[in-house]
Amino acid sequence: MITSLITVRSSSTRLPGKCFLPFGKGSVLEHIIQRSIHYDLDPIVCTTTEASDDAIVDLAKRCNVKFFRGPTVNKLLRWSECCDHFDLKSFHSVDADDPFFDGCEVKSSMKMLQEENLDMVCPTKSSSAGGASVGYSLTGDVVKRACKDLDRNTDTEMMWHYIEKIPGLKTKILPETRRNISNMRLTLDYKEDYWLLESVRRMVGSLASRENVDQLFLSNPDLYKINWFRNDEWKQGQKNNLFKQKD
Repeated sequence: MITSLITVRSSSTRLPGKCFLPFGKGSVLEHIIQRSIHYDLDPIVCTTTEASDDAIVDLAKRCNVKFFRGPTVNKLLRWSECCDHFDLKSFHSVDADDPFFDGCEVKSSMKMLQEENLDMVCPTKSSSAGGASVGYSLTGDVVKRACKDLDRNTDTEMMWHYIEKIPGLKTKILPETRRNISNMRLTLDYKEDYWLLESVRRMVGSLASRENVDQLFLSNPDLYKINWFRNDEWKQGQKNNLFKQKD
């Protein structure tokens, strides 16, 4: 079974406590867990040792799923220690702010990782642009190598910056399979994101396939405008974080 590492912290400057926001019958994080299970993935909630994340661990226990606690800002090391703890050879990263991730794309990504003997499979271009349909498939070995010489307190939020430095890295981008993809921002960072995501959930259901989500946007061509204007700000934030890590 494919392991989905649900990477989550309760601290958020733009939208505090976003993983606990109501979403369907539970919270956003509960939804992410249930969506993982719906797609026959094995979820592990991967959070930090901060006291503020005790509530995340409590939630994982209530949902009867595995969890791991590691460094706060060094996400790579948290993943590496989690792999050691659960003896994981590979995993797929599922961000807790991507409530409509595509389980089918996750499986395609992991299949590509294994069959082509890769170290990392990157998300589709549309997913990286804000579509938030799929994360990264990674081997435990490449994560361990990426954080080998890093301080425990190194901020590795932009983790690909460190992985791409590995000599001889074998990586590919997951090819697009969906057609006629409209502009859509389906990641959760701002209040407008929440308004859109909750609207989508109400219209197509919590466990809707990405095919159904795509069709909703194609049938309602102005729907994306609810939060699309935030995408440039989000991308700039990603660039700023990357520049900080390069310094």
